[in-house]
Amino acid sequence: IPVVIHVIYNTTEQNISDAQILSQIMSLTKDYRRLNADTGNTPGVFKSLAADTIIQFCLAKIDPQGNYTKGIVRKYNKTQVFLSDDAMKFSSKGGDDSWDTTRYLNIWVCNLSGNTLGYGVLPGSPLDRDGVVIKYNAFGTIGRLAVPYTKGRTATHEIGHWLGLKHLCGDAACSDDGIADTPLQETSNTYCPKFPHLSSCFTNSYGDMFMNFMDFTDDGCMNLFTKGQKAAMRGLFASGGPRNSFLNSNVCDGSLAEGGPVAEDSQTNPIKIKTYANPFDNSVTITCDNQSKVIGHSLKIYNTAGKLIISQIILAQNTTLALGNLPSGIYILKVESKNGEFVHKLIKQGK
Repeated sequence: IPVVIHVIYNTTEQNISDAQILSQIMSLTKDYRRLNADTGNTPGVFKSLAADTIIQFCLAKIDPQGNYTKGIVRKYNKTQVFLSDDAMKFSSKGGDDSWDTTRYLNIWVCNLSGNTLGYGVLPGSPLDRDGVVIKYNAFGTIGRLAVPYTKGRTATHEIGHWLGLKHLCGDAACSDDGIADTPLQETSNTYCPKFPHLSSCFTNSYGDMFMNFMDFTDDGCMNLFTKGQKAAMRGLFASGGPRNSFLNSNVCDGSLAEGGPVAEDSQTNPIKIKTYANPFDNSVTITCDNQSKVIGHSLKIYNTAGKLIISQIILAQNTTLALGNLPSGIYILKVESKNGEFVHKLIKQGK
């Protein structure tokens, strides 16, 4: 999911650093991929329900005009404190207008009033308001953070709403959040309860799943989404779903931005490269319509963080790569040719 961060600040402290922003993006991916270091704190009775949602995040590399970007917009504002009224989402109200919300997850970081740490909208909300808002000192894992909100879980929670999840206690006491594998709760939990925490509507001897990201406990107490929550969130990306448009977004990959090396693939003699199977489980085959265009050139695969995973010289018209050892997720394939550079998205399926 490509992210753009709108930093709306009045003081130097509110103008958080790039490093603090990057720490939040990393924390989001760890939480949603269940790579967070505190997975071991999940009680044994809930571990079988905990899920890798196979959802990742990156700062956008291409802006809506097709130019290179860091995915960060900074804007000074005379307003010292914002209410939860969406003013920060509009330039006309002292905030910053959203980028295309069908292609970018917009996150506004500002100084929210009182004890409000953040808020998010559900799918289907007005497009110009779509996204989440986070208080500047509850965003990321480094920088000037307010204890105990030091692990970036406010954004994890609010993006859960953006992906359609409700609070565990639903909309009323002991109501249902619509997810079968999250226990009923009498109300939201705060701080960090001792396990097991029982309430008047618990349906098992284990009580509340207060360590779920969709409760209200401290950052250090949260550590999981369930398999049911995973299914609900990923279902939004299905054909016709409210987040389906993100599957075709290429703005995480800056190679397609204006101002960089322009491949000649779109000219009169384009290179034609195909990949199959994609999505893949264990291997992917790359084939070119004309081997003379690619033989002796390089093939490279990067992860979404830009780390080079594989690099090799192409020796044949068809090249099959064994990729079964890679974690599930999105990868970027780049193939050099006499006609420029071919860039393609590969998807490793989860098991």
